[in-house]
Amino acid sequence: MRNYLQKFDILTENEIDLFESKVRHKKLKKGDFFIKENRISKEVAFVVSGLFRSFYYSSSEEEVTYCFTFSNSFVSAYSSFLSQTKTVENIQALTDIELLTISREEILILEESSTNWLRFFKLIAEQEYIKMEKRVFLLQKESAEKKYKDLLINQPEYLQSIPLNFLSSYLGITQRHLSRIRKTITK
Repeated sequence: MRNYLQKFDILTENEIDLFESKVRHKKLKKGDFFIKENRISKEVAFVVSGLFRSFYYSSSEEEVTYCFTFSNSFVSAYSSFLSQTKTVENIQALTDIELLTISREEILILEESSTNWLRFFKLIAEQEYIKMEKRVFLLQKESAEKKYKDLLINQPEYLQSIPLNFLSSYLGITQRHLSRIRKTITK
């Protein structure tokens, strides 16, 4: 975590020490939920190791996977976290996961203690927004094959961990179509 925070070159060593004193170590087993729909998000987590999927239920009660969160990333039900309203999303562990969590209250205290924290959290929020925007454009603009190739290039180690039903849901295609894409790419 320290290395991750240092690379932004915003926080002092004392501020990083303070942050490390406030985070809690947490482990989730494969299949556990970080948060479920209709709950209010009270924490943000840094994924030390493991893989999450975020999904919601469609109007026909089907699970729709719209995001995967990999290690060395922050995860939260951000809209709920910021607005303190119930979330519509579910964040589920696809592998065993190790997290560092920090509560909303602790983040607010940090932000009041130093403008460096405001700068840091603003930067993280901007990065999350950019990732979300890229994801929306990728999902709406690109073909399923292009989306699959993007995962293959950027997160190849996790493709083996993502069950095909979740991957096909994320790509917006059937498992059969996904199998055809995978065959075409591996030739």
